[in-house]
This record gives sequence, structure tokens and C-alpha cells, in this order.
Amino acid sequence: MNAIALRKLTLALGSRIVLADISLDIPAGQFVGVLGPNGAGKTTLMRAVLGLLTPKSGSIRVLGEPATRGNPNIGYRPQTASSLPGLRISGWDFVASVADGFKPGLPILSAAAREQVRRALERVGAEKLANRPLAELSGGERQRLLLAQALIGDPKLLLLDEPLISLDPRRQQEVVELVKGLQRDLGITVLFSAHELNPLLNAIDQVLYLGNGQAALGPVETVITPPVLSKLYGAPIDVIHVQGRIFVMSGGHDVERDEHRHEHGHDHPQAHGHESMSQEDSPHV
Repeated sequence: MNAIALRKLTLALGSRIVLADISLDIPAGQFVGVLGPNGAGKTTLMRAVLGLLTPKSGSIRVLGEPATRGNPNIGYRPQTASSLPGLRISGWDFVASVADGFKPGLPILSAAAREQVRRALERVGAEKLANRPLAELSGGERQRLLLAQALIGDPKLLLLDEPLISLDPRRQQEVVELVKGLQRDLGITVLFSAHELNPLLNAIDQVLYLGNGQAALGPVETVITPPVLSKLYGAPIDVIHVQGRIFVMSGGHDVERDEHRHEHGHDHPQAHGHESMSQEDSPHV
């Protein structure tokens, strides 16, 4: 069975077409890296899979059923809310806040829900973070708690939207290895969006590259090529392999890294300007 099946899918934000007439299948049980230039539709596609955005045309099927809002089989880790580092609640309460659905305040959990929280913390190796205030945790530690949130309810499909933002290379590698272990051990499907391919190279089964309203899905060696990426970027692209790393270049510039710095600020890595987490952005919607 396919985890996600798109058929002639067109997604739009207002009058702007983000993805146009896309058809592809993502098999269940795979780790798929989702990449592409800014505005290519990475977050938009995830929101459509979650049932939060109605397609302009075409269809989306998730685990064999039409995409609908509130699917308990999907775990979602949104782009980190800008207010997240300042929260004073404990790691346990942060994860528990989604155990019975996202609600204002902290829910009183049943024994079964408390067991779900305990199990989710254990799966991401965050048991020692349960009693610590969120504001005192490092970026990598907060990512573990966000992953624990997304695992509440034992989803079969995990959507992770830019979990590597603001992390240093070592922490990025820790997050990727953690997610790969979860995908392998739990037998789930993972869509992991990122600005750069290299942190994901040793983990992904396929890459889904978006750009110019189009999409290319397949192994790295068939998608990360000059002809495919030139079409997606709408400009000549060179692909350079250096010591096990891959660089996507245009006119002598690393376009993945340059766009990452442009969007998030090279001199101010904490100033991302993401919207605060809303009910639509909670890990289970």
C-alpha cells in the first residue's frame, strides 16, 4: 500500500499555483526527504496531506483513504513556533498537551494517555527531559520533545517540517539518526523537509524535490541531476559531488545553502519569524 498517492494534484495559495498537476506514489515504510527552493510548496504539500488545504484540483489519498483533517494515523511536527524557547512548562506537560488533542491549558490525562506520553518520551530518548522547563532546553532537546509530540497516538505517517532549522551540524545529525531509527523500528513512513540534502543523505530512501510548480520523486542518483534540477529551479543547475557530499550549484553559488541563509538570516539564526503554533499546526489535527 502507498502511504501517499497524488493524482493530478494542483495546490494553490490564493491566486498562486504552488504545485500543478502532480501525480506520484510514496510507498509505505519509506523515509523521504522533501527539498526544494523557498516557496516551492514543501509546507503547502504537508498541509494538504493533513487535510488542512483543499486541492484546487486532483486528489490526495493517505494510507488508502482520501486526505481528511484530523487523521489519527498522521503525526505532524510543524516548523518550530517562535515562542517555543520561552515556554516555562515542563517537557512532560509540553508533550502531554497533545495527548488528547490540542487544547488550551494542560489536560488532565487518563492512565492510557499518560502511558502514551511516557512511551513517546522513551522512544525519542527524552525521559530525562520530562521534568525540565522547556525554556532551559537546547535546540536539539526541544526537537526530541517535538518528535515525541508527533508520536502520540502511534501514527503510521510522520510529517516533519524543517526540524533541522537553527541546529548545528552535530545536532542535525543526531535528529536525522533519531528519526531514521524511529522509521526503521516502528515501520512508519516519514516525510522530512529540509533546505539542504546533505544532512539526509545517509538516511533517506527517496528524495521528493519540488520547484517551479513541479515535483520529482526517486532515488538521489536519479533526482539530484542537472537536467532534473534545472527544470525544477527554472535555471541552469550543476550538481557537484565532493567527498560524499552533494552540492547544488548555480552560477558558482550553492543554491540550497544560499536560500537557507536568505530566508532565515545568516547573522541571526534564532530570528526565523515563524508563526506561533496554532490549532492547525498541532502535531495531531
